[in-house]
Amino acid sequence: MKIRIPQKNLSKHINIVQKGISSKTTLPILDGILIEAYDNYLKLTGTDLELGIETKIKCEIIEEGKIVIPSRIFGDIIKKLPNNDINLETDLDYNIHIVCDNSEFNILGNSADEYPELPEINDEKSFKIPKDLLKNMIRQTVFATAQDETRPILTGALLEVKNNNATLVALDGYRLALKNSSISYDSDIKVVIPGKTLNEVNRILDDEDNNIKIMFTSSHILFNLGDTIINSRLLEGQFLNYKDIIRNEYKSQVIVKTNDIKESIERASLLAREGKNNLVKFDIKDDKMVITSNSEIGNVHEDVNIELEGEDIVIAFNSKYILEGLKVIDSDEVIMNFISNVNPCIMKPKEDENYTYLILPVRLAEAN
Repeated sequence: MKIRIPQKNLSKHINIVQKGISSKTTLPILDGILIEAYDNYLKLTGTDLELGIETKIKCEIIEEGKIVIPSRIFGDIIKKLPNNDINLETDLDYNIHIVCDNSEFNILGNSADEYPELPEINDEKSFKIPKDLLKNMIRQTVFATAQDETRPILTGALLEVKNNNATLVALDGYRLALKNSSISYDSDIKVVIPGKTLNEVNRILDDEDNNIKIMFTSSHILFNLGDTIINSRLLEGQFLNYKDIIRNEYKSQVIVKTNDIKESIERASLLAREGKNNLVKFDIKDDKMVITSNSEIGNVHEDVNIELEGEDIVIAFNSKYILEGLKVIDSDEVIMNFISNVNPCIMKPKEDENYTYLILPVRLAEAN
C-alpha cells in the first residue's frame, strides 16, 4: 500500500473510528484500525465486535493495499504531525512508514487477513430520518439509560416504529425519557439499541442538513451517515412496558419558566450534593414553588413563580435526575403534572407534545 493524504483529514477520520475500539478487548487485533486503500479512497475500520465503525476518505492512491495499525499510537502520531500531506507506505513485513515534512515514523502493523469482518446488513428493512431530528431524539433520551449492567436491557433505548411514527424511549428505574417523531415508514420495528451506540452516533453526526439511513436485521442496526457507517449489535430481551408507567391524569399541574426552575435547582443542588441523597424539596402552593435543600453544612431556599392548577403539594426529588430532564427541554416553559408525593412527576415542554420526561420522587421521610 502506498498513499498520500492530508494530515487534517486523516486525523479527523481516525478519531471517528477510534470510537468503535474498546480498551478492554482480549483480542490484540481489535486494538488496531483496519486500513484499506482502493478506488481513490482510504477506508478505516474500528470494532469491538459489539460496535463497528467504518469511514472513508478520498486520497491519492499510488498502490492499493491493506493493513492493521495499532490504534492509539497511530492516532497520536497523525494528530501531532504538521498540517500537510502525509505519505503512508507498507512493506511485506507489515511495517508502515509514515512521512510528513521532516518527520518520519516506522510502525509495526498486522496482517489485515486476521481482522474480523463487520456483519452485512442489506436495506430491505430501512428508513430515512433527518439528521437534526435523529440528533435531537438521541439527545433528549439517551441520558436516561441505565449505567450499570444489573439489567442489561435498560442500558439501551427502545426504538419503536409504527404508522409513520418513531418513538425512542430510555429508562433506568428512576426516570423515563420519551421522544416521538414523524417519519416516512409504515412498517413496524421494535428494537433496543445500546446507549453506547446512540452516544457515538450523536458524537459523529455533524451539522450538515441531510438524511440518515437506518437499516435493521433481527440482531443488528446500521446507521449510514454517508462517508461513515456505524454498525451495532442490538440488545436482546424484553423491554419494560413503558406505556403502563405514563399516566395522563393529575391532581396538580404547574406551568413554570424552564430557565427559572433549572437555575434555581442548579443553585439548590450545590448543597444537595453535599448530602447523602442529592435531594431537593418542592413546596408548591398558590403561585409559588419553594425549592429547599438541607445538608450538614447549611441550607438553601429558592422562590420560583409558577401557575398552579389543582392542589398544593410537597414533593422531593434527586436534583441530578430532575436537572438532566430540564436541560434537554427546549421550550421556554415546562408543564409539570403531579398526582401525589409518592407518584411520578411527568414533565413536558409547553410547546412540544412529542417529548415526555417522567421522574420518580424521593419519599419525604428521606428528604427531611
